[in-house]
Amino acid sequence: MDLSFVVLFVAGLITGFSKFSVGGMGLLVLPIVMIAFPGPEALGILLPLYIITDVMAVASYRNKIAWSVLARFLPLAFLGVFIGSQFLANIDADQFLTFLGVTIIAMIALGLYLDFRPASFMRKPVTAYLMGFFGGVISMVANAAGPLFSLFLLEQKLDKTTYVSTRAWAFFIINIVKLPLYISLGLLSVESTETSLYALPGLALGSFIGFHFLKKVNPIQFKWMIRIMSTLAAFKLFLFS
Repeated sequence: MDLSFVVLFVAGLITGFSKFSVGGMGLLVLPIVMIAFPGPEALGILLPLYIITDVMAVASYRNKIAWSVLARFLPLAFLGVFIGSQFLANIDADQFLTFLGVTIIAMIALGLYLDFRPASFMRKPVTAYLMGFFGGVISMVANAAGPLFSLFLLEQKLDKTTYVSTRAWAFFIINIVKLPLYISLGLLSVESTETSLYALPGLALGSFIGFHFLKKVNPIQFKWMIRIMSTLAAFKLFLFS
């Protein structure tokens, strides 16, 4: 079997599962895709997959969206996306993988700190702005801001359904904003989109599994699974950098 087909099937499987369940696992996708498609071209292959799962997710989670949280979070995320596009145009693959790995470890450390200290500052507007900005940068640079968004949203004391719905809409809006920038950078084209289609079978299977898996997770397990998956992804990124 062709290596690129296997890689894209696995990438689709993880992407679908991550979008509809714990998140964070999406960080494993970029290194996996780069096995068959080394370099920034992997970003262009991944974006259509994320937009497809975004559409599926917002259609599935239409209710209980914390729009007030998004209103604080998204404005600087858009600025972060623009800054990230400039950053992406001037770094190589090794540099952005290392950058992402360091950032994920820092966010996990922050999450652990918040378990033992008051978390009220995470709900202040300035924190939302900072998280939005850096989330936008990381989303643009490597399509992998899941842990950053998750850590912020988890500290908003949202119930599980509201958390997933709000997260899904945040990614959907940000990924749509990224489309023209990816095209201008030459990372997204008709050819790369056709390649993305090979991931659709894995994407459908992963989404189905993730959607049903989410119903069986309690809040404490939910938080720790996000952290464990994020840590594994960070080490994976270091290995590929």
